[in-house]
Amino acid sequence: MSESTSPGSTASGGIRHADLLGIYVNDHMAAATGGVELVSRMLSRHRGTAYEPHLEMLLDELREERSAHVSMAGALGIPVRTYKQLGTWVAEKLSRAKLNGRLLTRSPLSDLVEFEFIATAVLAKRAGFETLLELAAVEPRLDRALLERLVAQADDQHQWLADARREVAAQLFGGSAGAADRAADT
Repeated sequence: MSESTSPGSTASGGIRHADLLGIYVNDHMAAATGGVELVSRMLSRHRGTAYEPHLEMLLDELREERSAHVSMAGALGIPVRTYKQLGTWVAEKLSRAKLNGRLLTRSPLSDLVEFEFIATAVLAKRAGFETLLELAAVEPRLDRALLERLVAQADDQHQWLADARREVAAQLFGGSAGAADRAADT
């Protein structure tokens, strides 16, 4: 039995488990929607700070990445599950009501939690792009150069977010972001 006719494969490009790929791509699209919402909120909180230009760029890149997911889904014939997008959007709004030590006002801890969350989400997103990059080796409908660029972009995003997260933590709890940067480099 050839690779193209093995169980779970499709006739084109050697994709196996197209149904699971559809779920995977839609889950990453939904996560991208949540990322756009979170970074939009972070940006409104950090207007006029040193974080603003980086958050603006991150927001633009996340929007581009979400569009890239939609385009890839279309190229692969994967239907976009809008209910997942909506669910993520609602979940992000509900997450604002989390317990953070304050009932009616924003906690200083919120900044740190948001930077930690988006930094971690960027790593997960990068892994998703790497997975699709592997698939691009056997699936010509995927843009390999785009995926390589998105992986590199995620690396840059994570580097800045990790630095910003350490800085926010030092401002909140004390210590030195520089000391945390040096520890991260070892």
